Amino acid sequence: MERKTPLYDVHIAEGGKIVPFAGYLLPVQYAGGVIKEHMAVRQAAGLFDVSHMGEILFTGPTALDTLNHLLTNDFTDMPAGRVRYSVMCNEKGGVIDDLVIYKFGDEEYLAVVNAANRHKDYAHMAANLLPGTKAEDISDSVAQLALQGPAAPAVLGSLVSEDKLPKKYYTAVRDVDINGMKCMISRTGYTGELGYEVYTAPENAVALWKTLREAGGEHGLIPCGLGARDTLRLEAAMPLYGHEMDEDISPLEAGLNFGVKMGKSDFIGKAALEAAGEPSRVRVGLEITGRGIAREHQDVFIGEEKIGVTTSGTHCPAVGKAVAMALVSADRSAAGTEVDVDIRGRRVSAVIVPLPFYHR
Repeated sequence: MERKTPLYDVHIAEGGKIVPFAGYLLPVQYAGGVIKEHMAVRQAAGLFDVSHMGEILFTGPTALDTLNHLLTNDFTDMPAGRVRYSVMCNEKGGVIDDLVIYKFGDEEYLAVVNAANRHKDYAHMAANLLPGTKAEDISDSVAQLALQGPAAPAVLGSLVSEDKLPKKYYTAVRDVDINGMKCMISRTGYTGELGYEVYTAPENAVALWKTLREAGGEHGLIPCGLGARDTLRLEAAMPLYGHEMDEDISPLEAGLNFGVKMGKSDFIGKAALEAAGEPSRVRVGLEITGRGIAREHQDVFIGEEKIGVTTSGTHCPAVGKAVAMALVSADRSAAGTEVDVDIRGRRVSAVIVPLPFYHR
């Protein structure tokens, strides 16, 4: 049975179309539709309920060592107040999940994980803790709203002093008061746009949503659902678990090398990644040049040679094109390569292009 976030009744009141997603009932879109929501984020601001995301708190004198053991990135030199992206691999080098880590102090870190993987992730983390580290799933005590778009700083700036807004990408400020509500503001997001994610207690979620909606009214802010969240992340070429990566796809195949520090002494999956060597398949962008829209799990060809498969695809409003991401043979992955995508039994022409499709 699907759960509801603290904002479920607000979504109904706002006219949200509710669908099941990752074990929750969430709005896929509102009355204005996905394209309107997508363009609001690119041109003004959009507000998303992301309270379904999972949060796992790591504490203790060996918390840093545990994270370096569990995750592919290196957190050794990470200052407090910073946020860092990483992947968590299984022993064979496949991706259990991708996530972000917040450092609050030398013995306190927060992992934010994908909602559908929350319980799987926590079980893996708990089974691989080093002595001296405690991991606690605190997801049910956290609500999260994403305020995304170029007007986001003006919206939040009308509610808090400038020194409480994180200035740099992937930084966060804790214990910020927004209308009497204790929040953490993080300059992060999943849209490829300037924006913030705001964390608070679940009992504050409705009041925080309404506060941000009111503050954003003059800036063109509208509520946004899962549909726009997906088209925005795809346009920005941000990978999605279960599409561009899974337990049989390595982070190097998915093009996440920036979050994989092979120079670390060790991490779970490192030996398998080393043994695999250079990836034989890689993630690429496709621009559909024929008539059609590619979706996931559609074969990609050069002539009669199958070279890969699409992982995500749609028509992206801001770039005005049908695009897709795909995993293809590394030796067939050069930008400019002309290919065909099998869309429901019909070959549609496309070309491999650099990622991302959209640049802010």
